[in-house]
Amino acid sequence: MALLPDSLAGLLRRAARDPFAVQTARATVAATLSYLVATWLSTEPAPLTAPLTALLVVQVTVYSTLTTSIRRVNSVVVGVLIAIGFSSVVGLSWWSLGLIILASLVIGRFVRVDEFVQEVAISAMLILGVTKLASQAWDRVLETLIGAGVGLLFNLLFAPPVWVDTAGASIEDLARRARHLLVDLADQLGRPTEVADATERLHEARRLDQAIADVDAALRQAEDSLKFNPRISEGLLSRLVLRTGLDTLEICVVVIRVISRSLTDLAKRRAPGEPLVAPGLAVAMEELLAHVGGALVSFAVLVTTQVSRNAEEAEERLTAELTAAWASRENVARLLLEQVRADPEAWHLLGSLLTEVDRILDELDLEHRSRRLMEGLDRASVASRERFSRLGRLRRWVRGERPALARVRRRRKRSRAG
Repeated sequence: MALLPDSLAGLLRRAARDPFAVQTARATVAATLSYLVATWLSTEPAPLTAPLTALLVVQVTVYSTLTTSIRRVNSVVVGVLIAIGFSSVVGLSWWSLGLIILASLVIGRFVRVDEFVQEVAISAMLILGVTKLASQAWDRVLETLIGAGVGLLFNLLFAPPVWVDTAGASIEDLARRARHLLVDLADQLGRPTEVADATERLHEARRLDQAIADVDAALRQAEDSLKFNPRISEGLLSRLVLRTGLDTLEICVVVIRVISRSLTDLAKRRAPGEPLVAPGLAVAMEELLAHVGGALVSFAVLVTTQVSRNAEEAEERLTAELTAAWASRENVARLLLEQVRADPEAWHLLGSLLTEVDRILDELDLEHRSRRLMEGLDRASVASRERFSRLGRLRRWVRGERPALARVRRRRKRSRAG
């Protein structure tokens, strides 16, 4: 019995650190609060639209909450306006219901409510079927605004979890799977390898390639969690570090798949009982691929590390792995040349192994990574300037300043100053 409070406390501590548990609690509290506010402000006896809206708009990030709130409120208002317009012309019948559904779905596409297109038709149908049209219509709009407002305010006061750690764990897991595959590939070099075994390694490389989509989804969620989040001061840099890191790993995974394909083709050329490469070359390749796999994991740890001291340690480990890999690469190049002379018909497969390893090492190079980061920052800066310039043009247009008129005014100011 004495263990129960400790177990319960441990469970609560783990739940507090779990982003999904935190999000579940946040959505429940926000929906309940929106219902309480709606019962106070709305004339409806059961204003369930408010908690429904809050439940939908309190997404996992501040950015998605804001965008979802705008789209949902927009869809409800459009549906209400469509219902009011139809009610002034026709009543409720089977053909008018079909017509209003068709009009709502078509108009919903044009007003860009995205996944809430169905909500336009639902709002229109609900309003068209009530007796007190005007009262019910604006009550539904009010409840939607209450739910969206409570959801937004809840996210501003209680910022949602930042999903960077989850995305970082996905990136590191991808790198470790890639290293494990490289170790398996190296293990089959010095021994007789059946075509079926080599093909299985190729399938594993393809599955690793497909896993990038899952990591990309986790990274997009992390990028959204950094936008408009008051707890994050350098959101742009964090997003670029993670994104460029995943781009690099994606290229490396594709290259590993090419290496797997080359080894599979090499296994098809070998006679039964014959190893893929000579014993000396196999040992050198095992050492090289082990260093490449270690560099992949060190790179993933580097791009996902938030503390500067840990980042310095990860960078030192990556530098050491790359240095050792380049040294092993020179030895492998010499032994590969001897292998090609003994087996000239397989020169293109043997040479491709070294070429693909060079590509991985080039992608993991720290200078190459710095260039990618700088290019990403430059693109973000250009996009930011373009947004601000468009806002400036919009402000001038609202003020009635046309480009020609603005130029004339600037010339007059310069002439007066002269």
